[in-house]
Amino acid sequence: MIVGLAVVILLYYAINDILIPKPQLAINKFKIKEIYPTKQGGREWHINMDNPKEDPIFTIVSNIPITRSGDGSWFIANPSIRLSVVTPPGGEPWKNVEMTGYVKIDSTRTMRSFFGSNNEESDSTSGIDWRARGGRHNSDVPCEGTALNGGIYVDGTVAWKKEIWHTGGYTDARGTGKATTNPILERWIGWKVVMYNINNNKAVKMESYLDDKNDNNWKKVSDVVDNGGWYAKSSDKVFYSVDCGRPKDYIITNAGPIATFRADNVAMNFRDLSIREIQPPQN
Repeated sequence: MIVGLAVVILLYYAINDILIPKPQLAINKFKIKEIYPTKQGGREWHINMDNPKEDPIFTIVSNIPITRSGDGSWFIANPSIRLSVVTPPGGEPWKNVEMTGYVKIDSTRTMRSFFGSNNEESDSTSGIDWRARGGRHNSDVPCEGTALNGGIYVDGTVAWKKEIWHTGGYTDARGTGKATTNPILERWIGWKVVMYNINNNKAVKMESYLDDKNDNNWKKVSDVVDNGGWYAKSSDKVFYSVDCGRPKDYIITNAGPIATFRADNVAMNFRDLSIREIQPPQN
């Protein structure tokens, strides 16, 4: 009797596995899993992997050269890498976004190439961060330079930083932790940052995700909410030397025309960059 019941139960679950498909995560143009769905009618951007510079809304700051690698990725090396996606005229600026990309970093080569010696930056200052919700980061227009920055350093540390204006409005890091025990040197990783407004647009939720084994399996590695009290670390004199009309703990709920894949003090290959305007979860 017990054996017969067990057989019935097994058949029930087997039939349901066949008849009721399991929910699948959506994937983007590059077959990379998405964390949140694209907003209905929302803007999407995917890098032109054949020739990124043919894309009129994709810019490389200072026209740093990029070269094609044998695996189809692109190589770039500079102490300050800024790969930006601008909003075309009449387009919706970036706000609630999911930014994704794959990179392979070699910081040692960068330090030797650009500084002419074997002296290297610390692994806690070399790395990548994806940022959005601002415009130009230029001292001529300092108030345009707002940003939420989700980064991972070469030693595997992750963090979020906020920039209320450029450059005197940076905060200390939040959501800091060790995402992986293995340094992210000479191996491919995937990096995602997500930001979206919550509490009726009065606060911001920030999340970052790591594909540590380059196998399209993503793990959340940082989770931060800014609902006030996250202050710029500069003195009042410095912070208010530029009149942006913002408090020192300004919450960046605004959209911005430029989203940037940023890297500092590294040489790296990159591929499959994308940005999507997402539908945030109900809050």
